[in-house]
Amino acid sequence: MGEGTGTPAVELRGVSRQFRRRRTSLLTPAPVVDAVRDVSVTVARGERFGIVGESGSGKSTLLRLVSGLDQPTAGEILVEGRPVHDQPARRLGWLRETLQLVFQDPMSSLDPRMRVRDIVAEPLVAQGRHDNRERVHELLEAVGMSAEAADRYPHQFSGGQRQRISVARALAPGPDILVADEPVSALDVSVRAQVLNLIDEVVDGFDLTLIFVSHDLSVVRHVCDRVAVMRRGEFVEVAPTEQLWNDPQHPYTQQLLAAVPDLHGALAGRTARDLAADVARRGQDGDGTG
Repeated sequence: MGEGTGTPAVELRGVSRQFRRRRTSLLTPAPVVDAVRDVSVTVARGERFGIVGESGSGKSTLLRLVSGLDQPTAGEILVEGRPVHDQPARRLGWLRETLQLVFQDPMSSLDPRMRVRDIVAEPLVAQGRHDNRERVHELLEAVGMSAEAADRYPHQFSGGQRQRISVARALAPGPDILVADEPVSALDVSVRAQVLNLIDEVVDGFDLTLIFVSHDLSVVRHVCDRVAVMRRGEFVEVAPTEQLWNDPQHPYTQQLLAAVPDLHGALAGRTARDLAADVARRGQDGDGTG
């Protein structure tokens, strides 16, 4: 997990995004919702940057802004030094090659009418590359799928396998940045670790910058160097992952950590933070046994 140098992979400067709700009265203006509020952060090349927060905190909205799928109300967004904000879609073709996304639900993000080979090759065709059979097989093998999978349809695979196909498609155009939006939350617990390990491997193997979004701090801890905690559209704490895990500064971060279950403690209705507090308390009391 080396640190990048030079131009940052992603830079946000005072980024905000407001949405107007529908008016409920002719006498009052439409209420405004601040989905993202004055977010500034720099993600170095080669970094693994996590964004964590509960549902509705603004995480996915922020990803849409970084990916050029939406435009900010205020602020600047730079990807590898090039502006993404205030740019029409027709001028963001370079961004589609530089940055690729893996979405939460692989079944809804894969066209059920297309064979896997066509799904994985779709970004290559958009680049004007049409003889892609060998490249598709290489990508499938890179994500732990056999070449025979290319001739099948998404519904013929498990959720974890479909997410592997999604990762292969994201890798196809040779991006520098991989953005993962809750990539394991729709999967069975038994396959989440496998997909997280896959993401870990492809980020290293393809020398990528990773932006990983989740509501689960333990998931982010598995793959990220640094974490931003998001609440009500704002970053309330940004810190190296282990520092944030062991010494959270903001009360909201402490609440998120308190909700992380420990396997054995969960059976007794207790969390990892409860058990850590017990250990610290025993140390203060001079009880080093246990």
